[in-house]
Amino acid sequence: MRFEPKNPDFRRVAADTFGRQVAMRTLGISIARLDAGEVDLAMGYSSDLTQQNGFIHAGVITAGLDTACGIAAFTLMPAGSDILTVEFKTNLLAPASGERFYFRAAVVKAGRTLTICDARAYAERGGAEHLVATMTGTLMALQPRHPAKSQGRVLATTN
Repeated sequence: MRFEPKNPDFRRVAADTFGRQVAMRTLGISIARLDAGEVDLAMGYSSDLTQQNGFIHAGVITAGLDTACGIAAFTLMPAGSDILTVEFKTNLLAPASGERFYFRAAVVKAGRTLTICDARAYAERGGAEHLVATMTGTLMALQPRHPAKSQGRVLATTN
């Protein structure tokens, strides 16, 4: 599905937002591809991210999928917006073993307030990709809020 971004500078803004996510740097996840309503994230294998059987931990896979959904949705937000995940459903389909991992998300429905995304996680083994997890996520657009002012006094504030 093709979407028209509301912000012509969506690539830079989405990449900047991703860059502020310290968790993604910690996990070694980076942007591999970024288009309006779509993103591919990539991560190399690290034994520091495994569970007791040597597979990449489900929490790491979920974090990659969640962020992919968020960035895909964020590319369609108006300038000045922010985004938060409201909910997600993850299906773990196979143990996450491989040399490299990809988290691909695409917007299914872009709404004014809520956006729905589908994402898939793949493990690359021997040059072939294997589906290891899927996610459906609901994300909420946060619009900038400015305190109301009256005669120089702040009447309302937001945190």
